[in-house]
Amino acid sequence: MSSRQADAALLALALLLAGCGATVSTKGSLAAPPAAATEAREARIAEVTRALLALGPSVDPAEAARAARVAVEVPLARARDWQVTDPPRVHNFKVVNGLRDKGVCQDFADALEIALAGERFRTLELHRAIANARNLKLEHATVIVTASGAPMESGLVLDPWRTGQGRLWVGRVTEDPDYHWESRAAVREWHAAWKARAKAGT
Repeated sequence: MSSRQADAALLALALLLAGCGATVSTKGSLAAPPAAATEAREARIAEVTRALLALGPSVDPAEAARAARVAVEVPLARARDWQVTDPPRVHNFKVVNGLRDKGVCQDFADALEIALAGERFRTLELHRAIANARNLKLEHATVIVTASGAPMESGLVLDPWRTGQGRLWVGRVTEDPDYHWESRAAVREWHAAWKARAKAGT
């Protein structure tokens, strides 16, 4: 094996171990002209608004529109702040190795949760969720939105990490093709029980 092949193999291994596991395209995209980018962003906000309204008749249209705008625009702004220009796993590798400060899935989930919580919605409820909690190297975090009082499983996943560069992925919790989501509280409970069992076994 040549040194170039060895370097490529090491990079591939590091990317697999960088956390926030997902299957994503590594192809870059050309930057859209400003007018086209604005039009595409507004179309995406309208699409996310419709998805939020579909959570139930109790969802206020104005709140759905506000939540959609935050969910689309805040991750794009944070991606610019954090210099996220690569596919997700490549950027994770940079964060893990100190080449970038932020931009892993938890950073995006934290920023989005804080921004949405600041809107103080009455008809929408926020949930933090984790997938792959039993495999810490591939653990993935996101925000789920439901109608107020509805279970997390009925909600909409707002994932600004998996598509790359702060572009929002949206889908129903029960229809997510890549992840099985658990509440953060359930995952913490599992971790506590696991640590207790491990301590008792020593």
